[in-house]
Amino acid sequence: MGRFAVMTLTETAADRVRDIMSARGDEALGLRVGVKKGGCAGMEYTVELATEAKPREDMVERDGARVFISPEAVLFLLGTEMDYEITTLRSGFTFKNPNQTSACGCGESVELIAADRTLLDAHA
Repeated sequence: MGRFAVMTLTETAADRVRDIMSARGDEALGLRVGVKKGGCAGMEYTVELATEAKPREDMVERDGARVFISPEAVLFLLGTEMDYEITTLRSGFTFKNPNQTSACGCGESVELIAADRTLLDAHA
């Protein structure tokens, strides 16, 4: 049995991650996703280029697209589906997160609760 995946990528998100990785060449291992305090709802998702793996990070992969998850974000992202959408107003990664309790009106920040650690331990 494979290792439990903290989060999943849609095909659209995987395509976009691969595009970013190929545009950056050899330096790009993938993208890194995390959370930080900020915004009117309390937390914001962060997405940045990953040029090296960091200790204790989780990694999810779909069709060669790799996303690293910061250790401090794992419990906030457990069960999340990462997608990529293009609308008339914006384009970017979106997160369908079962740990989200509310979001601000602009959609840039969210209120998150940490998942029960036993859920993670049960799959370890």
